[in-house]
Amino acid sequence: MPEPTKKDETENESAPPPPEQKTPQEGGNEKGKVWSLGEGAPEDSEKRDDAQRSTLFIEKPQSGTVSVGGNITFIAKVEAKDLLRKPNVKWFKGKWMDLASKAGKHLQLKESFERHTKIHTFEMQIIKAKENYAGNYRCEVSYKDKFDSCSFDLEVTESSQAAPSIDIRSAFKRSGEGQEDAGELDFSGLLKRREVKQQEEEPEVDVWDLLKNANPSEYEKIAFQYGITDLRGMLKRLKRMRREVKKSAAFAKGLDPAYQVDKGGKVRFMVELADPTVELKWYKNGQEIRPSAKYIFEHKGNQRILFINNCTMTDDARYYVTAGDEKCSTELFVRDPPILVTKGLEDTSTYVGERVELSCEVSEDDANVKWFRNGVELSNDPKSRYRIKVEGKKHTLVIEEAAKNDTATYSVMTTGGQSEAKLSVDLRPLKISLALEDQTVRLGQEIHLKCEISENVEGKWYKNGQLIEASDRVKLYHKGRIHRFVIPVSAVDDEGEYMFVPDAYNINIPCKVHIVDPPKLHLDGLGENNTVTVVAGNKLRLEIPITGEPPPKVFWSRGDKMVTDSGRIRAESYPDSSCLVIDAAEREDSGPFRITLKNEAGEDTALINIKVVDVPDPPQAPNVTEVGEDWCIMTWEPPANDGGSPILGYFIERKKKQSSRWMRLNFELCKETTFEPKKMIEGVAYEVRVFAVNAIGMSKPSMPSKSFVPLAVTSPPTLLAVDSVTDTSVTMKWRPPDQIGAAGLDGYVVEYCFEGTDEWIVANPELTDKTKFTINGLPTGSKILVRVKAVNAAGESEPKYHPQPILVKEVIEPPKIRLPRHLKQTYTRRVGETVNLVIPFQGKPRAKVSWEKNGSPIDKNDINIRNTEQDTIIFIRKAERGHSGEYDMKVEVENLVDKATIDIQIVDRPGPPEVVTIEDVWGENVNLSWKPPKDDGNAAITGYTIQKADKKSMEWFTVIEHYHRTSATINELVIGNEYYFRVFAENMCGLSEDATMTKESALIAKDGKVYKYPVYDDFDFSERPLFTQPLVNTFAVAGYNATLNCSVRGNPKPKITWMKNKVLIMNDPRYRMFSNQGVCTLEIRKPSPYDGGTYTCRAVNELGEAEVDCKLEVRVTQ
Repeated sequence: MPEPTKKDETENESAPPPPEQKTPQEGGNEKGKVWSLGEGAPEDSEKRDDAQRSTLFIEKPQSGTVSVGGNITFIAKVEAKDLLRKPNVKWFKGKWMDLASKAGKHLQLKESFERHTKIHTFEMQIIKAKENYAGNYRCEVSYKDKFDSCSFDLEVTESSQAAPSIDIRSAFKRSGEGQEDAGELDFSGLLKRREVKQQEEEPEVDVWDLLKNANPSEYEKIAFQYGITDLRGMLKRLKRMRREVKKSAAFAKGLDPAYQVDKGGKVRFMVELADPTVELKWYKNGQEIRPSAKYIFEHKGNQRILFINNCTMTDDARYYVTAGDEKCSTELFVRDPPILVTKGLEDTSTYVGERVELSCEVSEDDANVKWFRNGVELSNDPKSRYRIKVEGKKHTLVIEEAAKNDTATYSVMTTGGQSEAKLSVDLRPLKISLALEDQTVRLGQEIHLKCEISENVEGKWYKNGQLIEASDRVKLYHKGRIHRFVIPVSAVDDEGEYMFVPDAYNINIPCKVHIVDPPKLHLDGLGENNTVTVVAGNKLRLEIPITGEPPPKVFWSRGDKMVTDSGRIRAESYPDSSCLVIDAAEREDSGPFRITLKNEAGEDTALINIKVVDVPDPPQAPNVTEVGEDWCIMTWEPPANDGGSPILGYFIERKKKQSSRWMRLNFELCKETTFEPKKMIEGVAYEVRVFAVNAIGMSKPSMPSKSFVPLAVTSPPTLLAVDSVTDTSVTMKWRPPDQIGAAGLDGYVVEYCFEGTDEWIVANPELTDKTKFTINGLPTGSKILVRVKAVNAAGESEPKYHPQPILVKEVIEPPKIRLPRHLKQTYTRRVGETVNLVIPFQGKPRAKVSWEKNGSPIDKNDINIRNTEQDTIIFIRKAERGHSGEYDMKVEVENLVDKATIDIQIVDRPGPPEVVTIEDVWGENVNLSWKPPKDDGNAAITGYTIQKADKKSMEWFTVIEHYHRTSATINELVIGNEYYFRVFAENMCGLSEDATMTKESALIAKDGKVYKYPVYDDFDFSERPLFTQPLVNTFAVAGYNATLNCSVRGNPKPKITWMKNKVLIMNDPRYRMFSNQGVCTLEIRKPSPYDGGTYTCRAVNELGEAEVDCKLEVRVTQ
């Protein structure tokens, strides 16, 4: 706050404020400016000015004050009626600090939108404020081209324990009447915060700060509290008091800006003149003051003094003194003495309904005193529960009938002090004269609960914690101190814990009501003699309804054994029934079961008969006694147990052995134990089974019979003949039967007997599936008879006999080579092919085979020979020309020999002709001759192929193919060209690999002048590197491959290198470099921002070098 100064005598009361004291419109709400308390704070002026300029705000944030550690919220509202979208709002502290980045623990920004009123609400909440949060704040709102802003202040005050603020009243120095400086003001104390000595009764308070920070609506309350009688005049005078005082020529020392004196006291005004001869006059509110007993004038040298004695409230005015044309003014404040609380309030305790009086005494009669309850002022309204009584200096607050909610802190306040006391209103102690009693009531009887308490208060009844309301069934009675609860007809649900709770008391009276009912079994749904029939295998669930309260305990028993609540036979209990459960009932479960009910009211019991009936047991597995081509005969025995009901018949099923599908064979019950299935497929294996049927149902199937196949035996084998005979064995061969049948053929049995006997001997103990068999171990010279049988699943067929006896003696068979037709002429194969020759022969016994090549034994390491009893094989894996020749085969049986010769020729492509010469050249013709090749490839030369080539291009073209002679004439050659010729030899394997070319060329000359060819120098293609397409600055996306491309030319081919930021890129897996047809490419795999920079491509050859570069920027996607 700027320091008040003395005014110049020449200053007019209506003079404008000095330049440094800006008006509210000019200076905003800066802390250093001067503003009028009587005309409102500068924020009010700014609000009015902003309201004229505002185009968006309909409610602006208001300046506020908050204590350290407290919370405060600033609210701004914008109407969205003409806005298509939400406006943009920003909060600032000072000029530039954007608070959006400071949101957190101590600052929260919120926004909301009310659809009905179309208003956007923006809030800034400061939580647990600190001293440095104080200052100027600004809220800005913008929408397209519209803009609006509002400034507001936040003041953070210290807590009550902090040092007291500066009090304007502390500037008044009071002394005794005898002192010369009595009544003078010292405003220098307002320039700085200094410690104020604490008075014992209350600390000094700065009224100026209170008025500056308070809302205008609180001015009167502050004026009352601190004894300010003329608030409006004080505010106006304080405003004038702050005007700057100009230096005066007439006054060496002027009046102080203001003086204060207590009512009835004495004040002294003193000025010092520069010229003591100047006439001086004193004025009060514009009226000249004349000397009197009240106003006394004194002269001391240049000092002129005015004393005002016995000051009253009328002396509270503006005074000034004139000296010539100049004047000097001041303000005199006369203050009433404060009203003190001489006797404070006392803490009081009472009961509900009692009359309460809170009294205090003050220092003067009929003083203005205010009463408060928990800080809220109480009015003396006739309709109020509170009545204020004043008797001279005694003030009393009266409460006729105290209530529980009257418990609070009450305080009284005067202009010079205050006092407070606590009032405690409690309930009277409650005594229980008659408590509720626990009751046990039979179902249907009356429930009557009664209690008595010491106070006549209402109350509530509860059951199991739930409030009970009166109804047609429930009756609630209250008479005086007695409370009753009645239910005429009790029900099971009425059991529980009851409780009566008197109103306004934290006490309850409990009791328990127990409803009982004798147990009873309800067996109306059972059959005669309480019999229950169940089919074996089914689940029996016998539910017996029961009643009783409390729910009775249920016991099931069978004989002396109790039925438990688990297992296959078990008992299950429910609130209104009991259930006997038998899972998968069995015949052994038949018999009586006893059920017993018990509770505290009685017992009930009954016998229940369980009868279990079942289907019969399955019969034994049937037997198939006979099998035909498509039928069989089966028999079985009746089941051992008929299930308690006679057997009515049987069902028969069959299936194929490899199938799982059974087929019913009879749809009417078979009364017998024999059955003949028909219409079966021959050769298919079948199984059959049987079901027994009684009145309950059908039994499980019997075990399947052994599998059987309806089959017929095959016809006899055919064409039985002797294959070979030795001195001790006979080999027989035959053909399969003409008719085999569906059962197939398992094999053959070979039997023989010696001539003259009937005993047939089995030659093969196990069946043979071949149609040839050798009977060994026979005596030499004996004769045997042989027969063969075919065997299948149906049995053995009719035998096939050999028509004549067989003599057991070996017969010599002369050797004979059966040379295949294609081996009777030369056998030709190419080099590298495989030779595999099979030559069959005859000869018995023990034929011996031998081979020779060109009269010499065959090398078995080079040529493989394999011999059997019937043939011999010669095998060459990879033929060579050395394998060519005549191969002699010889077969010997004892002294008998047979021979055969095989001519094998291994051929290959021939060599080239020996010499090709140009015999003659004439016109467009050339005559060639050559010699046959030395190597004909082991085959006859079949022809020659002739080619020509122009000397310039040396591209060969075929002229003649398959030519048989060793000389040829080449026609239609181009005049002026010079030719070379070559010749290929050809045999059955193809052309020779190489050709023989003429050593000299043949020139087809023109007739006349010979053309002389010009001589040209070779062109120099050398060039230093040159970039034909430079690198281009590129942007890449992080994580995606990027490529840099350029093109370069040069001869010799330049060497390409890449650099990043002038550093050579070598052996880095993140980079790949390509160069193709002069196009250079650098691929950067999944670049990151680190890969950005300047990339350079350098091309170098022996003639020079060239460089080109570009910049790469890697952007990271958001």
